[in-house]
Amino acid sequence: MKNYLEIAIGKPKGLCALFLSFLLGSCSLDEYNPGGATVESLFNTPEGIEAAANGTYTYNQKIYGKEQGYALLEMGTDIWTGGANSGNSGTNGVYPQPPLMNYQGLISDNVWVKSNLWQPCYAGINLANTALKYLPEAGVEAVKAPVLEAELRFMRAWYYWHLVESFGDIPFTLEPTESIVTVANRTPVDQVYEQIFIDLQFAVEHAPLSNTDYGKITKPIAEAFIARVYLTRGRYQEALDHAQHVINDYGFSLMPNYADLWKMDNEKNQEVIWGLNYSTNLEFNEGSNVGHSMYLMEYDTQPGMLRDVNNGYPNVRYMPTKFLLNLFDERIDARYEASFKTTWFCNETDAGKRPQGMNLGDTAIFCSKYVISSDARAGKAYKIYDINDVYRENGIPADRFHYISLKKFEDPTRASANETESARDVFIIRLAEMYMIAAEAELQLGNQAEAANYINIVRQRAALNKQNPEDMTVSASSVTLDFILDERAREFAGEQLRWFDLKRTNKLVERVQAHNPDAAPHIKEFHKIRPIPQSELDAVTNKDQFKQNPGY
Repeated sequence: MKNYLEIAIGKPKGLCALFLSFLLGSCSLDEYNPGGATVESLFNTPEGIEAAANGTYTYNQKIYGKEQGYALLEMGTDIWTGGANSGNSGTNGVYPQPPLMNYQGLISDNVWVKSNLWQPCYAGINLANTALKYLPEAGVEAVKAPVLEAELRFMRAWYYWHLVESFGDIPFTLEPTESIVTVANRTPVDQVYEQIFIDLQFAVEHAPLSNTDYGKITKPIAEAFIARVYLTRGRYQEALDHAQHVINDYGFSLMPNYADLWKMDNEKNQEVIWGLNYSTNLEFNEGSNVGHSMYLMEYDTQPGMLRDVNNGYPNVRYMPTKFLLNLFDERIDARYEASFKTTWFCNETDAGKRPQGMNLGDTAIFCSKYVISSDARAGKAYKIYDINDVYRENGIPADRFHYISLKKFEDPTRASANETESARDVFIIRLAEMYMIAAEAELQLGNQAEAANYINIVRQRAALNKQNPEDMTVSASSVTLDFILDERAREFAGEQLRWFDLKRTNKLVERVQAHNPDAAPHIKEFHKIRPIPQSELDAVTNKDQFKQNPGY
């Protein structure tokens, strides 16, 4: 299927060109939002409303699969820290450029908070609000109108959820912004959530059961997301009910092998509830997926290794905390090998440039989460990085260039070794999350045994020995909120859920302080919400009412 931006604009001429200019415009308090007769003419047609609905999806491409989105939604947590090229480099824990992920760089003029969270979410909301305003009089067929309304309401709720969770009380409106705005409100979180639930319930009731266009909103997508939102708000019975419906009623199933989830030729599989489609025509993406490069170590400067397509483009941005690696028991859990790359094989074709005794295809680099003794290293032609080479005793990285690397997002279909962009889709919601939502809801409702049952379904799928899935079975007495967070780390590491998980469970500060020594000294209670972008504060005229979040 084509990318949604491609669908929305077709060949950019006439009204489509006008829509493109509207679509790509950001929605900021200090920026003009296109309006007037030409835009109204577009939105007064069925084609214009459908194009607008398609256009709302493109703002996800500012967040999901992007370096900035990984920084905002995965970093600054208990399971990731900065690689050498993240601004986290330095000696003895001294950071010359304090980055976003250790909270020293989480300040009011942080450009990623503004450009990759605040602005795209409000742009998506404004586009949805505009289309919803014109929908009743646009001549849309009666059978299509509620489907389009469900899609637009879902996307509005989706972006408002990101904003309200990230910033707390936020500017809120259901009307399109069609001129310069200089007065802003701070609508309470509870009130924003009231509308999110109204919109999502409408989507659950009116979205189609399925859609031939991959990634378009359906009833199961809406129900899966409302389960996540109910869990976020502590409405555990509703979260459980909706998660169970998604598990039982729509034909989804867990992939038999966890590793198969991440194969490029298997992206559209029965476990994916909602995927963000990145076009194979990279020109149609709002910047393509770069997840394949963000978590890779610098392998291509090591003896016997050259940068190539299969091993990936090493941006050396993000690396696992020692805590994350130790969460896995790779003797029984297949997710460790399926998620992480520990071994690189010699691809240097010039024998004269290879270490003595190393042949093409031999091991060139081996990274271990254990200590490798000097005796075990003796006589090895390949380079070894063990846990003590990479991490100090206190967990602060000693080597931010070479480390066990997340490989979930590898893309061996890229055109060349130096191609940084990827057409890999992003899994926004998959079925395993529904099992984990059900487990957390059951735990909070006091049903440990039922919680364990849901967790064990996810764990047993990941059993290394398929003949003995009981190796991965946990007892009811083992199920705590921290255990669920540990399990979610094992299952969803890197999938842009972690910050929301820790925020929802009120564990962000506690677990960062316990498990992320880079960020531990800097995180404070006020970091549970992000700063309002300074440019927005500067643009408003009611500065006495519209103020910065506490602490920033």
